[in-house]
Amino acid sequence: MARRKERNVERLEAHRTFFANLITTSAGVPNGPLTAAFAATPRERFLGPGPWKIFTGGGYISTPTDDPAFLYQDVTVALSEAGKINNGQPVLHAVSIATLNPQNGETVLHIGAGTGYYTAVLARLTAPAGMVVAYEIEPTLAELAAAHLADMKNVVVNARSGAVGPLPACNVIYVSAGATAPLDVWLDALLPSGRLLFPLTPDGPDGRPGAGGMLLITRVPPDRYSARFIMPVMFVPCQGARDDETAKKLAEAFKRGDMHNVRSLRRNTPPDDTCWCAGNGWWLSTAESG
Repeated sequence: MARRKERNVERLEAHRTFFANLITTSAGVPNGPLTAAFAATPRERFLGPGPWKIFTGGGYISTPTDDPAFLYQDVTVALSEAGKINNGQPVLHAVSIATLNPQNGETVLHIGAGTGYYTAVLARLTAPAGMVVAYEIEPTLAELAAAHLADMKNVVVNARSGAVGPLPACNVIYVSAGATAPLDVWLDALLPSGRLLFPLTPDGPDGRPGAGGMLLITRVPPDRYSARFIMPVMFVPCQGARDDETAKKLAEAFKRGDMHNVRSLRRNTPPDDTCWCAGNGWWLSTAESG
């Protein structure tokens, strides 16, 4: 019996190592700290007992059994099928985390932490001298995240919205839910050279998430902001970070198919002829930051 258990552990470790190599190589960052962080983080620990529901374009399908090996693929797994809240696609998150490039000693805010899987990956990248402050507004998910991450001493889980202050000063903010604006509370929390990555998304049809883009904003000292879209994305809405009128403007902007032209974020100034899209107190420009 003990030998069988040992073989099963070895089998899952092999699956996890292959998975880590697969998704980080697909993300363009093979054989580095991110690969090691994914390889050291058991995904099944954060997803509850199987069988699991896997999200597809045509709806959810169930894994045939509760074998965790099914989780070590580039699949999106339901946290709440009814609420359509998922543990997101690994390659998407690998690209996002690689773009943010969190370092040992940095402070990271993870907004929309879910049950903590990608929070754990961030924590491994910032350890031992850094920390991750996680925010999850859904009480049940926040409770699970706190339990799953209890043994990681450089993680704090807050069962509240990360779309309102106060927020601590930080080097990195990673938002895992769709917003219609780079919120002031996020931008004001960034230290010089700090990076904010979040899904800027319009509304979709029938209340479904709309297709937008993952937007990277970097604070250029003292108070300028570069901006660029990393990739197209669809995310569940970020509560407290959405505005209906701005969502309509974003829908029109994304329809043009030119999000790759965005170069900077401007705050509290009138938009000029380089404006890609404007919201309340902010606008994205196709010109470099001044």
